[in-house]
Amino acid sequence: MMKTVILSLTSFIRQAATTCSRSTNLAKIQEVASWLLDMNQELLSGGSKRHRSGGSLRGNASLSHGEEDQMNRVVEVQEGNCARNADGSGTEARGSTSDEAPAAVTDEEENNNQITAEIKERNKEEEHDDDEEEMDQDSDDFEQSDDSREESCTNGNDLSDENYNDMATHQSLAILTKNQMKRKLDPGPEVRSFSSGKKPCKGSDYKSTAGLVPCSATPTTFGDLRAANGQGQQRRRITSIQPPPELQDWLKTFQSWSGPERLLALDELIDICEPTQVKHMMQVIEPQFQRDFISLLPKELALYVLSFLDPKDLLQAAQTCRYWRILAEDNLLWREKCKEEGINEPVYIKRRKVIKPGFAHSPWKSAYIRQHRIDTNWRCGDLKIPKQVLKGHDDHVITCLQFCGNRIVSGSDDNTLKVWSAVTGKCLRTLVGHTGGVWSSQMRGNIIISGSTDRTLKVWNADSGECIHTLYGHTSTVRCMHLHENRVVSGSRDATLRVWDIETGQCLHVLMGHVAAVRCVQYDGRRVVSGAYDFMVKVWDPETETCLHTLQGHTNRVYSLQFDGIHVVSGSLDTSIRVWDVETGNCIHTLTGHQSLTSGMELKDNTLVSGNADSTVKIWDIKTGQCLQTLQGPSKHQSAVTCLQFNKNFVVTSSDDGTVKLWDLKTGEFIRNLVTLESGGSGGVVWRIRASNTKLVCAVGSRNGTEETKLLVLDFDVDMK
Repeated sequence: MMKTVILSLTSFIRQAATTCSRSTNLAKIQEVASWLLDMNQELLSGGSKRHRSGGSLRGNASLSHGEEDQMNRVVEVQEGNCARNADGSGTEARGSTSDEAPAAVTDEEENNNQITAEIKERNKEEEHDDDEEEMDQDSDDFEQSDDSREESCTNGNDLSDENYNDMATHQSLAILTKNQMKRKLDPGPEVRSFSSGKKPCKGSDYKSTAGLVPCSATPTTFGDLRAANGQGQQRRRITSIQPPPELQDWLKTFQSWSGPERLLALDELIDICEPTQVKHMMQVIEPQFQRDFISLLPKELALYVLSFLDPKDLLQAAQTCRYWRILAEDNLLWREKCKEEGINEPVYIKRRKVIKPGFAHSPWKSAYIRQHRIDTNWRCGDLKIPKQVLKGHDDHVITCLQFCGNRIVSGSDDNTLKVWSAVTGKCLRTLVGHTGGVWSSQMRGNIIISGSTDRTLKVWNADSGECIHTLYGHTSTVRCMHLHENRVVSGSRDATLRVWDIETGQCLHVLMGHVAAVRCVQYDGRRVVSGAYDFMVKVWDPETETCLHTLQGHTNRVYSLQFDGIHVVSGSLDTSIRVWDVETGNCIHTLTGHQSLTSGMELKDNTLVSGNADSTVKIWDIKTGQCLQTLQGPSKHQSAVTCLQFNKNFVVTSSDDGTVKLWDLKTGEFIRNLVTLESGGSGGVVWRIRASNTKLVCAVGSRNGTEETKLLVLDFDVDMK
């Protein structure tokens, strides 16, 4: 009975495909094929399990174990017949049932031999394609590091190259086994099996080895479609059983129906089929809808299509075949991906092996993979021992910290500044000259500017340690400053601001209007914005020395400012944060939620991150005024937040509790502690932090002698050799 149903079903589909029109029923067959593809996984896994347990799809009876074995032998016999027909060395199997058993055994042996030959062929090809294994290494590393992130975070160690290679080997073996198990799904001998990631695509100049099959110019039936694809003679038929007498009448009845009636009949037929029968339909239909459209497109269009993929998907697509590998290595394509991620410099790597002529590694792709590995190190890299511990300033407080390139500058209330190498950790020089504690500093290139309680600013040459200029004018402590190009604006407890030329040492402008100490200042080269203890925020035109706007609204001292040329963001002891329009002076939003002093903020691309003395950190959208995330929970800081830094992925925060924490910017989730002082909670604090893409510098110490004053340098860079 089972054989009869399959044979009838096969003939029925063939007859339906032959008689269906292109506009209606062929589309329905395509729809049915899509449905079959969706069911593929279920049929190959869950379906077989239900079949063995006595259940059936749609409530139909399942095959017995003996019938299933017999059907498998029939399929194997038929596969052997198809292979002989394709080679022209055999004829269609016909005869009695007694003649089929030896044939089945022979064909099974041939299949086993063919599998062995394919394995040997794959091994030879893999040996021949060692250079392409190197081509795929970056993609494998990227995929494995991404998939193994959770495991790596648990171990606290970075992924090694050996782990990458081992995991890639297991993946290749799994794919090879899968290909061997799915041999019966192959459309025919013209498609040869290759090892994973090494299959050549059929480009626009591909010619089928099956020869030309006469067919209509435009395929109108499923049979025409198969013939146009050169597979008309490769169709797997079930010829080992005699067709039932009613089959032709059944097909004629089907032909006599209208298009909608045929569709209804197909739906009902599918509903009463068992999983093995539906699987047979899938084997007939599925190969006709598997097309490598990328290889058939012109290169420009193919690259345009690939440009819509995410970088991770693009790296996986590169492992599909050689032609896709070449397309996915396009340098301009990866340059655009890098721009989207804020990566501005390509990475040129010297390769030990010479890749085949016509192939070139993309420097922009290397840059992207490097950044991905750096991000992975931030999340999961080993933090047992900091790369450098820079000891200095005795037991004094580090009041200001700058980090640019490979140079670190720390200022202290011991009246000095120290210049350190971020590479070697050595103290290059100590800048001595102030007669009071250093409370503010700025750095650009090899120029350092410092402000002190001795009421002066000093301009230093970082390379020589020479004091170039001493800037006199303020009558009290220089508490804040901001450098833009060759001009620096300083704010003082004398309630004034001064604009200086650091090349000549001259005071260019004096801005007066505040009635209390100036605590924070921002300068973009056109406008100066200042916040003071008089509760006011002022916007200045430094060239005319006029106050353009006085931003009133805070009810306590203003401690922090951010300015992006359009928006002014001010943080106050009144617990609120206000967003202002710099041109009109209007308050756009009042951000509430913190419970204490907002001591530090950073603003990038309308995203504001604020740190507060209430031990929380909040992420805001200043366009809408909404709080996107609050960084809290069981792993939150236990004391006031002292400093913060953030980029497109992470937020790094420090606190008086002696920890430095890493958070996810988008989700607000806690990732891990980057620094945990043993004296945390008993006096040890992290005063300041400064971060680059690959390094984090932390100024730590204590006010009661429980923690030695020092700088910790954590390195998250990777070696791309």
